[in-house]
Amino acid sequence: MELLHVDCLHVAYGAIRAIQGISFSVDAGEIVTLIGANGAGKSTTLRTISGLLRPSRGDILYQGNSIIRTSPEQIVRLGISQVPEGRHIFSTLTVRENLEMGAYTRHDKREIEASMQRIFKSFPRLEERQDQLSGTLSGGEQQMLAMGRGLMSSPRLLLLDEPSMGLAPILVDEIFAIIQSINAQGTSILLVEQNAAMALSIAHRAYVLETGRIVLEGDAQSVLRNPQVREAYLG
Repeated sequence: MELLHVDCLHVAYGAIRAIQGISFSVDAGEIVTLIGANGAGKSTTLRTISGLLRPSRGDILYQGNSIIRTSPEQIVRLGISQVPEGRHIFSTLTVRENLEMGAYTRHDKREIEASMQRIFKSFPRLEERQDQLSGTLSGGEQQMLAMGRGLMSSPRLLLLDEPSMGLAPILVDEIFAIIQSINAQGTSILLVEQNAAMALSIAHRAYVLETGRIVLEGDAQSVLRNPQVREAYLG
């Protein structure tokens, strides 16, 4: 079942046309990845889906309904949550307080606490450090916290923007294993990632973005084997 459909999307920053007519979809239960170089338009695409940017043309359908005029807060309520590039945790709040911030659209305290316990099961280190100030966490722990906070709204679709950025290789493996686990529990994922090899190793389908256009798409393994992709992104 199609969960998200992006249809001929155009996004501009003034005279700069960042996204030029891209179309793609995410089905329920899938991990779909957008790969491409810096400046290709990957983060712009996520920010537009989240309602933080408005397209100049095109449409974004979520569960069959257009969301291009929907507020970011309402988009979260509908079931889409974004984990931004650079984590953007609240460094002066504790781990638990950061997670509680992720549940700001929810009101049932019992359900919020149940979500908190699920997050702690997925991220045991966050449970160990729940009373610690978030600014004192390591980079990997901060990424886990950002992902946990994104999951606290109980999304059907999680948008992940560069989750491996700045992390040591051993932590990258751990983060990607957690992404697979989140997906296995029923959350669909749209993953933006410069580490193309890792992204393609866990995704079901992939789209390659170059200067605001999709130049290649297909199942992740066929994209991984593509000679041009191997040369451009896999060294």
